[in-house]
Amino acid sequence: MPTNTQLVVIGAGPGGYAAAFYAADLGMDVTLIDPEVNPGGVCVYRGCIPSKALLHVAKLIEEARHASAWGVEFGAPKVDLDKLRAFKDHVVGRLTGGTGQLVKARKVTYLRGTATLTGPTSLDVARVDGGTEQVAFQHAIIAIGSQPAKVPGLSIDSPRVMDSTSALELESVPGSLLVVGGGYIGLELGSVYAALGSTVTVVEMTPGLLPGADRDLVEVLAKKIEKAFDAVLLSTKVVGMTEQKDGLTVSFEDPSGARRDQMFDKVLVSVGRKPNQMPGLDKTKVEVDPRGFIKVNGRRQTAEPTIYAIGDIAGDPMLAHKASHEGRVAVEAIHGDDVVFEPAAIPAVVFTDPELAWAGLTETEATRDGRKVEVVRFPWAASGRSLTLDRTDGLTKLVIEPGSERVLGVGIVGPGAGELIAEGTLAIEMGAVVSDLKLTIHAHPTLSETVMESAEMFFGHATHVYRPKRK
Repeated sequence: MPTNTQLVVIGAGPGGYAAAFYAADLGMDVTLIDPEVNPGGVCVYRGCIPSKALLHVAKLIEEARHASAWGVEFGAPKVDLDKLRAFKDHVVGRLTGGTGQLVKARKVTYLRGTATLTGPTSLDVARVDGGTEQVAFQHAIIAIGSQPAKVPGLSIDSPRVMDSTSALELESVPGSLLVVGGGYIGLELGSVYAALGSTVTVVEMTPGLLPGADRDLVEVLAKKIEKAFDAVLLSTKVVGMTEQKDGLTVSFEDPSGARRDQMFDKVLVSVGRKPNQMPGLDKTKVEVDPRGFIKVNGRRQTAEPTIYAIGDIAGDPMLAHKASHEGRVAVEAIHGDDVVFEPAAIPAVVFTDPELAWAGLTETEATRDGRKVEVVRFPWAASGRSLTLDRTDGLTKLVIEPGSERVLGVGIVGPGAGELIAEGTLAIEMGAVVSDLKLTIHAHPTLSETVMESAEMFFGHATHVYRPKRK
């Protein structure tokens, strides 16, 4: 006999398990399906959580090296890869163990396996322990996530070629590492390996790192990256890769068409992610766009009324926190509430050192769309707290709508930018005007003051920067 459930959630990543737990809290009978022992998904097992654990260690190593400028000397770090790997795995284990306990506490039925839809209200689960289980449902939420994208011709079958998943296994620290792709994943993992001792080169086919982010913010990070990495190759393509006895020979092509070869011990291919495929969609009315994303409406509902989709499978941006919020919207829609997913801002964070974060409208987007905005920038060189940290290279910026003076976007680069962006995201979501930020008293001395002083600069009277407002 098939298992009958009110709601089945396929995929137990940050979107899937958040949806399942919320639905259970609302009194629904919920079944959650995933191959892993406990909920967590790619983010917790092979993505954002283990990478941040390693980035924390990398930041510690860099701070220890920089401490000599303050009169404090440390010896060269001795890295025990086994212990470092165990620390990373311990973090993952604690988180996934916790979600496993929450499954039991909420009385969610958890099936370990891979689901295949057999119709608009049914699916089969190929269990990891063997056998198949049938599930009949009233509603389903597809949350099966994404996987690292591959570059045709570069993804050769070699242990020397890594993607983001295998790079996080940290099997060894190569003497030389090429990172293909100057996006956030490549820069984060490249920073980890550089701190651990690898000579890192990053190659990006566009003219700048982190395509899409505002250039004034990226420039601050790029200066640090150029010092930490051996080389940054922009407007350059990788056109070939062959394995040799002692490494990988990589062929580069610059904008003029000239080619050159260079040998690396390992190569990390980090050119983005692509959505996973949901087996059995042909048995439903669910539609998929040319990029492989499942089409959904504002309620996260597909063309099949009983089936919803959230997270990476439902389109950009591929961010865990976006997936979690989509999950809540889908559950509320199934619950019968009048809801729609239309956030005013979804924050994005690059966890390098310095961190880079933004939310809402970027200056780049405003220029592209011909939208008139006013932009103010507060340099961290004028921040007392940044001076005490010896990190004056940061920048806080506001993108403001003329006339209404509403805050449309916030961008921050510097230590802790990922934490600071929350205030900016809230301001955008609440429809705050720039004077709201100016009049909010911020603790001193803190980096959060840079948000307040950015707002003061808009009116031409920031305490620590003399820049009168033009009439």
